[in-house]
Amino acid sequence: MTESASTAPAPTPDRTTVLQSALRGIACKCPRCGRGKLYAGFLTLAPKCDVCGLDYAFMDSGDGPAVFVIMIAGAIVVAAALIVEVKYQPPFWVHAALWLPLTLAVTLWPLRAVKSLLIALQFHHKAAEGRLIERQPK
Repeated sequence: MTESASTAPAPTPDRTTVLQSALRGIACKCPRCGRGKLYAGFLTLAPKCDVCGLDYAFMDSGDGPAVFVIMIAGAIVVAAALIVEVKYQPPFWVHAALWLPLTLAVTLWPLRAVKSLLIALQFHHKAAEGRLIERQPK
């Protein structure tokens, strides 16, 4: 017996795929329902989801988003600056005029989405602080 896509059950929070969680994260939406806002400010998390009531207190992305963004942005800006320097050899003020705005753009623009992506994946995989396992001595 085959079912069409229209009669397939809708994903519940327990059956959310990694792709759905990632898309919710990139959209800066609640990782559980996908509709509520995740942020109250630019990078400040809201206390809870205004739609489903999920408490955001457990979420801690740490420095992960900043590290990912810095590494990717650094590679882009350094590669572009080297290409321009080798090909055109402009004066230093041209480098400053080109690369300072580009650096700001490629670091600040994706930071929100990367932070919420890591939070959504943390929620999807039920990540928590590490705990030591009590073991019997041998």
